[in-house]
Amino acid sequence: MKRLIEEYEEWINSTWKKIEKKLTLTAELSNNKIPYSTVNGIHDNCITSEAPHNIAWWTNGFWPGIMWLMYYATGNDAFKKTAEYAERALDNALTNASRIDHDLGFMWHLSAGADYRITGNEQAKNRNLLAALLLAGRFNHDGGFIRAWNNTGYEGYAIIDCMMNIPLLYWASDETGDPRFRQIAMKHADKTMNNHVRPDGSVYHILQFDPETGDFIKAPTTQGYDAATSSWSRGQGWALYGFILSYIHTGKQEYLDASKKVAHYFISAIADDGYVPKCDFRAPDEPFYIDTTAGAVAACGLIEIAKAVPQYEKKLYLKAAINILTALDKNHCDWTEEEHSILQNGTEAYGRGIHMPIIYGDFYFIEAVYKLKGFDFLIW
Repeated sequence: MKRLIEEYEEWINSTWKKIEKKLTLTAELSNNKIPYSTVNGIHDNCITSEAPHNIAWWTNGFWPGIMWLMYYATGNDAFKKTAEYAERALDNALTNASRIDHDLGFMWHLSAGADYRITGNEQAKNRNLLAALLLAGRFNHDGGFIRAWNNTGYEGYAIIDCMMNIPLLYWASDETGDPRFRQIAMKHADKTMNNHVRPDGSVYHILQFDPETGDFIKAPTTQGYDAATSSWSRGQGWALYGFILSYIHTGKQEYLDASKKVAHYFISAIADDGYVPKCDFRAPDEPFYIDTTAGAVAACGLIEIAKAVPQYEKKLYLKAAINILTALDKNHCDWTEEEHSILQNGTEAYGRGIHMPIIYGDFYFIEAVYKLKGFDFLIW
């Protein structure tokens, strides 16, 4: 692993310099915003926007998360101030429970949670604990899963994305000494591992269970190709990274094995396509949609798998992560000052929000390079 890092050290260092240069500029230009995307190159603002991309939008933790990673790595107070502004703005969502759902980890563990763990800010700790309580409250005890969304008729819905939200619960158990948060997280992870992950390592985006019994009903999809057999690539990324994070927080071998299983599927699906994922690995060839954000998410998880496996396995996962990141940098990153975002050509869902910059694409790309640089703070 060390040898491979050294082989790509020049690329890692030069890319990190480009990240730091660009984020130093945008942290100042967007210091009163929570961006989702860009309009004519300029960050939009979920603080002042109307639905759906308003203050309760699920991606609103990624911008302060970027700022906390940059602050931890550089010590530059400008990043800290921009992160704190966004964190305070999110109070307008945290105090309105009807507007938030299962994505509390995305929203608060990356903002308030990172703030507390880096600075010791007690107010941030309280925000993150409240978010953890709200997430724990969504747990269906008899079904063994955390409910997704709030829509009537969705009482039995569980989605693969939630694997990335449950680190908030692991943290809450560690912070409070109360095992119930961890128990909920692990029961949800077990339910996901045993039901969402197919034998070949692909995953279902959504499963609907009977909310009274937890029995399987059907496998709908909203973001992949319109079929229960679809393989939405960002969903694969959520699973790949989510399971290795559960392994890191619990040491449960089955979670590492599940992450590796999904990783093998993911790597095989991108190896012949220049390491840039299609939006759905099982979609028709036309229309052809890619999703760079799926690659960035997966790269973060692959780096963590490489840290966890025996020496002889490490190269497979780390090399795949580097192949993804270098391909994204070469073909899909905008390093100019005119465009506020870095990673281009993300796709929200199959046939919707196609080939656009999305804030979580920047977050995961930055986080992956940050990992390769050797910074030791795991924001999850």
